[in-house]
Amino acid sequence: MPTNESLLEFPCQFPIKIMGLAGHDFDALVLEIVRRHVTCLDDNAVRARPSREGKYRALTVTIEAQSQTHLDAIYMELSAHERILMVL
Repeated sequence: MPTNESLLEFPCQFPIKIMGLAGHDFDALVLEIVRRHVTCLDDNAVRARPSREGKYRALTVTIEAQSQTHLDAIYMELSAHERILMVL
């Protein structure tokens, strides 16, 4: 199988899970990064959940991914930010 072949069929709805230290502006930070890559992001596309003790925050942002390259660019920018601990 070629290494550049994806199991996904594009465009498709794709949930991205982002985790980081909780802060008053964490959601806004994540959405600012995602919106650089996704022009139309519905308010219903975002789900947020604090950790049990409130130290961490997890966001799931469901986007319409256009290609594997599109997804890779979003993951790379999110992962590069110092306040974001994990992107799944």
